[in-house]
Amino acid sequence: MSHFKPSRRELLKLSAMAPAFALPASTAPAMITAPAGDNPSHFRFGLGDAQITVISDGFLVTPASGLGVNADPAEVQAFLAAHYLPTDTSLSHTNHIVIDIGEARVLVDVGSGDRFLQTAGRLMTNLESAGIDPATITHVIITHAHPDHIWGIRDEFDEAILPDAQYFIGAAEHDFWLQDGLAASSPTEMQQFVVGAVNSLNVEGADWTLVQDGQEICPGVTMIATPGHTPGHMSVHVESGGQQMIALGDSMSHAYTNFAHPDWFNGFDMDGAQTVATRQTLLDRAAEDRITVVGYHFPFPGVGHVLREGGTYRFLPALWKFKG
Repeated sequence: MSHFKPSRRELLKLSAMAPAFALPASTAPAMITAPAGDNPSHFRFGLGDAQITVISDGFLVTPASGLGVNADPAEVQAFLAAHYLPTDTSLSHTNHIVIDIGEARVLVDVGSGDRFLQTAGRLMTNLESAGIDPATITHVIITHAHPDHIWGIRDEFDEAILPDAQYFIGAAEHDFWLQDGLAASSPTEMQQFVVGAVNSLNVEGADWTLVQDGQEICPGVTMIATPGHTPGHMSVHVESGGQQMIALGDSMSHAYTNFAHPDWFNGFDMDGAQTVATRQTLLDRAAEDRITVVGYHFPFPGVGHVLREGGTYRFLPALWKFKG
């Protein structure tokens, strides 16, 4: 099946719209806007004895035509309009988490730095705004090697931005991006994504530990294999004091369509059928076990719960968890 994969040039063109981005009058009230300079920094909550801090890396603006690419476009457009969302562009936040648990301080994904879209790359600044010294991070987990999750791994000297941390990524994800000839065999619009992933994974100063499903990173933090969006995509399960949380990465990337239409997949989901199967498993588990979830691309801070409604689901933001 043909997936929508915009080129980096198209993404950059769209990103120029972002500082003045506003929902079209035809689909939302005119007062709903994202003004220039709007930059949430962090959101902190407790999970048992652990502390979770959501850190914004900024946001991305991409074409809405990349949503629900296996569905009738008219149905997708109608769904977006009914939910007061723009029908031409899709606004995605980039919500990283820092897990303080025991003696470990774990960062999930490293953002895109200054190598991707102009509206992102704020992770390091916002860590400091949250009172977190990047040098105190002990573990870095990469959910997958797409630009907004890993391109920020390198500093201006092309060395690991957090050289003292331990780095973890799924073995299948690592092997996929570093396979011989991948760039040459990829569609032209995706070749730069491959080169960026290879450069990031080969960065000087990052000694990778390749992990499998169920592998523990540190006490209370475990990896979950959630393939589909990429072949080796992994999510992060945290448990402390009888409470649970899953950092979803991009296994679910839209807080509305992924829940109401779990059978829809998006243009950047590399294996659509696997993405849907993985999502269904996660939704069922989170709803059944009442697990807190954090969506990387959900509206900031992306923290909430999964409510089952017949054969579909709904995302319920958990703002009551706020600690300041």
